[in-house]
Amino acid sequence: MKSAVYRGPGDIRIEEKPEPELQESTDVVIRVTHTAICGSDLWFYRGHEEHEPGSAVGHEPMGIVEEVGEDVTSVRPGDRVLVPFAYSCGECEFCRKGIHTACVDGGFFGPHGGETGGAQAEKVRVPHADGTVVRVPERYADDEETLKSLLPLTDVMSTGHHAAVLADLEAGDTAVVIGDGAVGLCGVLAAKRIGAERIIAVGHHEDRLAVARELGATDTVSSRGQEAVEEVLELTHGGANHVLECVGAASALETAAQVARPGGSIGAVGVPHVESADFLQPIFYKNLSFSAGGAPVRNYIEELMDDVLQGTLDPSPILTKTVDLDGVPEGYQAMDDREAIKVMVKIDE
Repeated sequence: MKSAVYRGPGDIRIEEKPEPELQESTDVVIRVTHTAICGSDLWFYRGHEEHEPGSAVGHEPMGIVEEVGEDVTSVRPGDRVLVPFAYSCGECEFCRKGIHTACVDGGFFGPHGGETGGAQAEKVRVPHADGTVVRVPERYADDEETLKSLLPLTDVMSTGHHAAVLADLEAGDTAVVIGDGAVGLCGVLAAKRIGAERIIAVGHHEDRLAVARELGATDTVSSRGQEAVEEVLELTHGGANHVLECVGAASALETAAQVARPGGSIGAVGVPHVESADFLQPIFYKNLSFSAGGAPVRNYIEELMDDVLQGTLDPSPILTKTVDLDGVPEGYQAMDDREAIKVMVKIDE
């Protein structure tokens, strides 16, 4: 089968890989019909993370179940399914607590996934299917418009929602969202969905901040550094009680800590890439609550899917470019050049 493969910084290729096979009775193999390129993929693409050359990439699959292990009960061949970026057993202490990314027998797709391979491929094996995959209702299984809205739930929409949850955001609150990438824009959507009265989106790109306004941001800040901090402090009369950090860079974490109101909460979901922990100083002295982590997609995906299917949630505007599997290298380049917010990969069925 064809699979996108990492060969070094700036070098993604489409290569032939062995088709995945069932290895455990709890596995399924899905034929991938839709997937995406994630902002977190750009960390290794830009050389900021080291991965083994030849590693399969991608972690946001949607597709059709082809093979089912004998102990799988939740899906059957032919079902359309969403697959979170992390697989999980659904039964251990941490899955029961709703933090599926800490599953004792779980793991990830893509370069971190080892034997599971990557989701930017024609097929992928999913361990612990009953604890991981989510079936799309049959009436929507071939509705391309709906499927495009559902695809971001495999990662970025659930991650934006997780930021809001970690920041203790409730209806009527003011939220500051740091970052104008796909996760930040989904953080804006999540804040709107929860009922935030005011949503301030902070980013550097006017075109993306325009999308943020379309998705529910009431204010946008495009300045950088201390100027951005001062602008947010002025807008919030001294800081916000709820800050969603959706980037992971040191500058974003520092901004989040500076714009949070004393006693407030920061929900950090950007994969951290920092060399210094200086951002902790204002967190300590302002008595802020700082919660961080990879989104337990499996804990959120069904409630978010319900809203998508009811027409009250639509993250599809973040998918601004579509390529086929052979076009994945082009998709990485487009995101690296900031010509696309997030790229959807549609694979011929």
